[in-house]
Amino acid sequence: MKRSWINRELTTAMRFLDRNKFFLPVWACWSPDQWRKAGPEADEIRDRKLGWDLTDFGSGCFEKRGLLLFTIRNGTFTKKPSQKVKDYCEKLLLVGENQETPIHFHWNKMEDIINRGGGVLELQLWNADPKTEKLDRRQSLVVSVDGIATKVKAGGFVKLQPGESITLPPYCYHRFYAVEGSGRVLGGEVSRVNDDSGDNRFYEPLPRYPAIEEDEAPLYLLCNEYP
Repeated sequence: MKRSWINRELTTAMRFLDRNKFFLPVWACWSPDQWRKAGPEADEIRDRKLGWDLTDFGSGCFEKRGLLLFTIRNGTFTKKPSQKVKDYCEKLLLVGENQETPIHFHWNKMEDIINRGGGVLELQLWNADPKTEKLDRRQSLVVSVDGIATKVKAGGFVKLQPGESITLPPYCYHRFYAVEGSGRVLGGEVSRVNDDSGDNRFYEPLPRYPAIEEDEAPLYLLCNEYP
């Protein structure tokens, strides 16, 4: 993936967010030079991988299989949470038409996926066997859609219109994309603490971050690139 292409994607994303009146923290637009000058006061951003996150899941075709995220806030795992420990996460998800985030679940994280605006977000759902972690193609599941218990057959679909959301518990396999012809989705995620290094179980082994060809200087740094 070329850096020039990533720069264009981030520029397009900022325009999309501006049209939808969704505003990001000031450091979302810090240059690499500003990050180099930032001291320990910005350690929470670095340590918890807040900020821009772009991946093609190793597909080589971001438009068909990929996701652009922005992690706004995130905590850290601890066995004894206290009032000083942030034990939640919030992300922005920018999902293109027919752009798949592939099948996966989380061992620990419960999450709400939210359609905040734009097109229609479609999810496909399955249970996972807790012992074998295999995808269960027979057993139906019950999920909460805006607080309403909703039964979904294994491999069934749920469509979220703008303003709607779904709660996904641990061990719930899911994939999602914006419905063709509906437009790009301004999605959101509110969840327990996010840990991309140890809490993602993809149905097929996939790389989390892309290999980047540095054909021009970065416009903004991705969350795994902070100095």
